[in-house]
Amino acid sequence: MALVVQKYGGSSVADPDKIKRVADRIARRVRGGDQVVAVVSAMGDTTDDLIDLAAKITNRPSAREMDVLMHTGEIVSASLMTMALNEAGMEAISLTGQQAGIRTDSVYRRARIAGIDTARMERELQAGRVVIVAGFQGMTDDLDVATFGRGGSDTTAVALAAALGSNRCEIYTDVAGVFSADPRIATKARPLRDIGYDEMLEMATTGAVVMHPRAVEVGALYGVEILVASTFDESAPGTIIHGATTMEQANKVRGIAHQRQVAKVTVRAVPDRPGIASTLFEPLAEANVSVDTIVQNASVEGLTDLTFTVAKDDLDKAVEVVQATLPTLGTTELVTDSELGTVSVIGTGMASAPGYAAQMFRTLFDNGINIELISTSDIRITCLVKRDQVDDAVRALHDAFALDQA
Repeated sequence: MALVVQKYGGSSVADPDKIKRVADRIARRVRGGDQVVAVVSAMGDTTDDLIDLAAKITNRPSAREMDVLMHTGEIVSASLMTMALNEAGMEAISLTGQQAGIRTDSVYRRARIAGIDTARMERELQAGRVVIVAGFQGMTDDLDVATFGRGGSDTTAVALAAALGSNRCEIYTDVAGVFSADPRIATKARPLRDIGYDEMLEMATTGAVVMHPRAVEVGALYGVEILVASTFDESAPGTIIHGATTMEQANKVRGIAHQRQVAKVTVRAVPDRPGIASTLFEPLAEANVSVDTIVQNASVEGLTDLTFTVAKDDLDKAVEVVQATLPTLGTTELVTDSELGTVSVIGTGMASAPGYAAQMFRTLFDNGINIELISTSDIRITCLVKRDQVDDAVRALHDAFALDQA
C-alpha cells in the first residue's frame, strides 16, 4: 500500500460534474490499493469572485479579513469532493488547513508554513478514509487563518507529501504538464518530459503559473518528486520535476517564461552615500513588498538613480512606502511605470555555454522590442519590456532557440 498525495486545481473542480470525475479518479486509485490525501483548490473562478465581492465593500480591505474570506473557497471544494467520494462508495473526510495541522507565520495573504502536525491525517488514513484537504491555508499561533497566496495549494500538497513521508506529489491541472512556453502564446510550445528543480523554480518565479514557486522550493528541499499532469487527459504522461534532467541535453534552453503585471519605480538624484540602499529597501521589506530587479546607476556628481521592479498589484503600496522615505533619502524625485512585463530565457545548460544572452538581445532587437532593464542568474536571463510587447517577445524567443524541437 502506497501513500499518494495529489492536488487538483480550480479548473479540475470547477463544477459538480468535474468534481464527480475527480472523485471517480481518486476512488480508482484507492481501489487499486493506495492511500490518498488530495488537496483541492477553490472551484473555478471562486477566488476571483470573492476578491471582487470584497472590492464592492471597500477599496482597502485588511489582509487578515481577506484571508478569512478567501479560504472559504477551498473549504467548499473539499466538502463537495468528500460528498462525491462518499457517493462513490468511499469513506472520506474533509479537513481545513487548521484541521490538517498546518501551522503558518502571520504574514496574511503570503504566509509561509511553519510546521505540520500530521497526527489527524494519519489517524484518518489509518481508519481507511480518503483525506481531502482544503488547499492554500493554515493557522497562525493566534488561531487566525492565513493563506499562501495565489497558487498556494501546490505548496500545501508538496508540503503534506514531505510531512507524511511520501517522496512523490501529483499536481493535476488543465494542461498536459510544464510547457516550453505558454502554449496560448507560443503555438509551437511543447510539454517537457522532465525539468530540474532549479529550472522549474526560475520558471515559476518569472511567470510560469503552472507551479507555485514555494512548492518547488519545498520539493527540492525535501526531495519530493513532483508530477504535473492533466486532470482531463489521463493518457498524457505529464512532466516530472526532480533533481536532475537529461545529461548534456542538446538545447541548453529549457523554457521561456513571462509576466505581464510588472511595475518599475525609479528614485532619482539620490545622494550616493553608504546606507542609501538599506534606507530604501528595509521599509519595503517591512511592508511585505517583494522587490525583484534592482539597478543603481553610476554616480554622477555624487548623485545616482535607484530603480527597482515590483508586481503591479504592489505598486501603490511601494510608492506609499518610498514617498515616506524620500526626505531621509535626500530627494523628491519619484517616477513610476506600470505598463511593463518581463520575458525570461531559462536553462541550466546556459551557465556553461556562451552566446545565449547575445542571441536573446539580438532576437528582441530584430523584432523591434526595446529592453528596459536586464537581470540574470546562473541559469536565467530576464528582460523588462513594454507589456504590449511581451507576447511578441515570447514567440520570437521560442522560435529563436528552437524550443519546439525535443
